[in-house]
Amino acid sequence: MSFTDELKSAVTPRAALLVIGVLALQLLFIASYVGALHDPKPKDVPFGVVAPGPAAQETSDKLAKLPGEPLDPRVVKDEAAARHKIMNRDIDGALILDPRGTTDTLLVGSGGGTVLATALEKIATEVDGAEKRTVKTVDVAPASSKDFDGLSSFYLVVGWCVGGYLCASILAISAGSRAANGRRALIRTGVMALYSIAGGLGGALIIGPILGALPGSIMGLWGLGALVVFGVGMITLALQSLTGIVGIGLAVLLVVIAGNPSAGGAFPLPMLPPFWKEIGPWLPPGAGTWVARSIAYFKGNAITGPMLVLAAWAVVGTAVTLVMSSLRGDRQPGRQPAMQETGTTGTTGTTGTTGTDSGAHRG
Repeated sequence: MSFTDELKSAVTPRAALLVIGVLALQLLFIASYVGALHDPKPKDVPFGVVAPGPAAQETSDKLAKLPGEPLDPRVVKDEAAARHKIMNRDIDGALILDPRGTTDTLLVGSGGGTVLATALEKIATEVDGAEKRTVKTVDVAPASSKDFDGLSSFYLVVGWCVGGYLCASILAISAGSRAANGRRALIRTGVMALYSIAGGLGGALIIGPILGALPGSIMGLWGLGALVVFGVGMITLALQSLTGIVGIGLAVLLVVIAGNPSAGGAFPLPMLPPFWKEIGPWLPPGAGTWVARSIAYFKGNAITGPMLVLAAWAVVGTAVTLVMSSLRGDRQPGRQPAMQETGTTGTTGTTGTTGTDSGAHRG
């Protein structure tokens, strides 16, 4: 056998296409992660300014003109309103000017990302330093001492996402990459739901009572985890029902390559480049990370939108999976309708075929 024949035998055209697909995913992984995270800079960070009289607007205008436009400042009525907006995640920080002294107060919420809080502190220090003033930082939503850089919530959600698409992939490839019928699709959906409940609870217990890495409601994190796992799992099953084994690669592209670097985990959303900043909130890792941080540090505020995003992934994934399976019907691949298998008299060629099969079985 020639080398060409050996090559064709060792690497089929289908395998070659899959290898090319894997190479594309590898390069996209590098481009996405490095593109999103190689040069983080704050850009248009929602930021409050509290000051008496016209000084508030003057300061806001000055902050808006900083090189690189790191802040998106807006005047806030008073310190209480600024604290409320930070806890409601409407702004990421606020500068409170003291008209009677030279020390201003910077409010931050490091629970939303310590890297961003540090960046805001640096900006405020430089701005006040130019005016021969100093800044005192007050953290109104501090990250746990066991939650380094506020990353625990991100890694928790990443773990839930990985579990979701791995479980869905195993369910699909264990009996062929496509859902063969409606009953099988319903069973897989039920298994995915049970797995999601167990995975959500396990993650919440590990991150909370066992490791003490993240505060907040265990029940809240459990519910979030179940929704994240189920949503990712069902969208993976949906992609597999549409494209076969390629769906696994598409799920990796969606969740890992696009979703993880845009989730605001290592660097909060205002520090990401525009493309990743825009897509992050609409993908499961980004929506899940936002909700996990809100549950842990912001009294569960501002979670309606991200929870609806996660629910939409779950609903769409379930609907596509069930619809695609119903379109195929309950007939197993390769089987002929029962009327043709019975050898009914008068059906051309059927009796002979059935008789041949029966003879083969008897033989």
